[in-house]
Parts: sequence; structure tokens; C-alpha cells
Amino acid sequence: METIASFAYLVSGVLFIFALRGLSHPESARNGVICGMVGMAIAIATTLIVAVDSWWMILLGLAIGGSIGTVIAQKISMTALPQLVAAFHSLVGLAAVFVAASAFYAPETYGIGFEGEIFVGSLVEMSLGAAIGAVTFTGSIIAFGKLQGIIPGKPISYSNQHIINAGLGGFLVFLIIMLCATQLPFFFWAVVFLAFLLGILMIIPIGGADMPVIVSMLNSYSGWAAAGIGFTLQNDLLIITGALVGSSGAILSYIMCKGMNRSFISVILGGFGGEAGGGGAGADYSDKQAKIGSPEDAAFIMKNASKVIIVPGYGMAVSQAQHVLREMADVLKHENVEVKYAIHPVAGRMPGHMNVLLAEANVPYDEVFELEDINRDFGQADVAFVIGANDITNPAAKNDSTSPIYGMPILDVEKAKTVFFIKRSMASGYAGIDNPLFYADNTYMLLGDAKKVTEQVVKSLE
Repeated sequence: METIASFAYLVSGVLFIFALRGLSHPESARNGVICGMVGMAIAIATTLIVAVDSWWMILLGLAIGGSIGTVIAQKISMTALPQLVAAFHSLVGLAAVFVAASAFYAPETYGIGFEGEIFVGSLVEMSLGAAIGAVTFTGSIIAFGKLQGIIPGKPISYSNQHIINAGLGGFLVFLIIMLCATQLPFFFWAVVFLAFLLGILMIIPIGGADMPVIVSMLNSYSGWAAAGIGFTLQNDLLIITGALVGSSGAILSYIMCKGMNRSFISVILGGFGGEAGGGGAGADYSDKQAKIGSPEDAAFIMKNASKVIIVPGYGMAVSQAQHVLREMADVLKHENVEVKYAIHPVAGRMPGHMNVLLAEANVPYDEVFELEDINRDFGQADVAFVIGANDITNPAAKNDSTSPIYGMPILDVEKAKTVFFIKRSMASGYAGIDNPLFYADNTYMLLGDAKKVTEQVVKSLE
């Protein structure tokens, strides 16, 4: 039976690898999801057959968890996906803490020794899994709060925060050593609660503009927590899947940092960005006047254009404008206008946020381009139609060395002949800094709800 179980776990691990491979591109994402679902089904079925003694507890857990998951899936909006992902990460971290506690108090059940006489190697694995899980739990809760607006999005700094965090990290290592030496419950729970605190103190100073990095980083943490517990439980599949999630999350964090031209260390040591309108360093544009356009103006110019590039941002997600945006693009294509979509790697509140929304609206994959593939096209575009984006189009990232986002790669929308900018107001973006593009000679501001304004544009086009 053990041989069959190991083979089934191996098959599940391979399917998870295929799932990650499939999710790397929109066209193969559906097959990737299917591979992941089949792999997880095999893994759960194998575990239930091999390792479960109390079926009623499992069925009760499945009923409760399945019911909650079904309700969330039916009610969640696309704009709330980032905070939902953060909340799910917190549950993975907490699960790692609970499993570690179970192994600590009943080691004989897991074959790692006896109470008070646990193998040292298992104690190290268990304590690392519990510590990373605890950091993931509270860190994800803070990230959820910032994304949901419960906690202010701006960085919340405190005196000597780096020294305090470094000191707590060192003390955490000391507690793990003491746990291995004494195997006392006091040190186990001291590790857990100190890691809870460290998770809060690490994430609370990070600003809203860095949330895409934090979401992917916490995803990585949850994977390493699962891998650590996998070693404790001697479960090959948990080790494989934890390592896959941990490594892929780390790679994604690197990609997000590259997209903002920031190092991972600089994000952790103190992120930037807060609520819109918060102001920030950089040039003062208070004496500038923006040109206010109308949906009719936008419709007329785009209908007579040969090439239009659409730049979606979080404002599109908030207003759920992706469907009417695709409708606008279809009308333009009917008028023989070439339409493309430009996606910045950190647009929205989590990696791939804009891609998911456009896919939901059935936007053709071959019309969607990443920053490095589309930036050269703006110079030949008649119109750049920016809908709900801000910081990812801000020329200050290239021209203003005093700006907090200086050096961040941006979409070069200012190179288009005409720029239409849909925003609710003239307020600054999530990074809390003004955008000089608002006041450029070739820019027209279309102020209002993104969906309603785009609907008016479509009506004028028709």
C-alpha cells in the first residue's frame, strides 16, 4: 500500500508541475487548472485511503470547509481577489502551525519519537514550519487589511523598526535552539507567538504600492511552511508541493520587484505608497491645468484612428469595466482600427490581476501584450486609452529623480499622439504621488466612473 501511495503522490506532484507550467500563459491556463485539480483529487483520495482512521471528522471538515468555500466563490467579486488570496495564504500558515502543534504533542503518531524525546531533526523541521506558518498567518492578515481598506494602505513605520525586527529574528532562532535542547512546550509556543508578532511587524510598514510583491511573497512563505511540515510528517507530496509553491512564489516576487525596479530587500525594509491623494515627494504640479475631455471627443478621435492601445488599471477592476471595454474594442475593430492591450506587471493589486479580468471578458489573448512587448508601439499609436491606471504610466519614474517611483519601468503612454485618461478624480495614485501626464498637451482627462464613461464612449461610437 505504501508503494502505491508513493506512486500516487508522485503522479500528483507531476500534475502540479504541469499545472504551474500551464498557468504561465493564458492560452494554457485552463489546462493548467485542470491538471492542478486532478492532481489535488488524487492526493486527497490517496491520503484518505492510506492515512485516515476517523472518517466522521474528515467528512465534518469537508462539509464545513466546502460550504464556506462555496459561499465565498459565489459572492466574491473580481476586485476582491487580491485580499481573498491574502486571506487564503493566512489559512495555509495557520494550518502549518496547527499541524506542527499536533506533531509536537503526539510525535509517536507521526513516527518522529515520543513526547519529550522527539528526534532533533524533526524538531528543527517542525519549529521552522511553525515559525514560517505563523509569520505567514499574521502577515497575510495585515496584507488583507491593507487591501480591504481596514488598515491604512500607507506605510506604518515605527522607531528602529529594522533593528527591532532583526533582534526578534535573532531571538526566534535562539528560541528554536532552546526548543530543540529542552523540548519544553513553553519554547514551542514562544516560537509560535514571536513569529506571529514578527509577521505583523514585518508587513505593517510596507505600503500599498508594494502589495503585489507582498502577495506573491506570502504565497512563497506558505509554500515553505508546508514543505517544512512535510518533512516533519515524512510526506513526500507535501514536500514537493510546498517546494513548488515556495519557489514559484519567490520567482514571482522577483518578477514583481523587477517590474517596479525595486529590490526585494528594499520592499521588506520599508515599502512606499498609500491612499490616493496622500501626496508624496516629487515635482509640484499644483499650478498646472489639465484638459478635460468628453466621451464624445474620445469616440470621434478613436473612430478615426488607425491604432489604439488600451491600458487597464485597478480603476477598471473597481468599476468592473472590462466587459464594456471589450465591447468598445470590438466596435473599433469593426471600424478597421487596430486595438491592443498593454499590461504592466504590477497593475492592480496582485500579479496577473489585469490578465484575469480581461480573460473574464473574453478579450483575445493575442491582443494582450506585456510591457516589454508593447512599449515600442506607443510611439506609433494614435490613441492611448488609459482606464483606471495611474502609477504605471507616470513619466516621473523616468524624469524626476526625487520621485519615490524613480527608475520603475512604466508604460510609455505619453508617446502616443493622443492620451485619454479615465479616472474618478485628479487625485494621485496608490503610490501617493502626482502624475505629470495628467497635464500634458496631448492628454485629455475623462473624469468619472470607468464603466460609465466607457459606456458613453461606446454609445457615441455606435
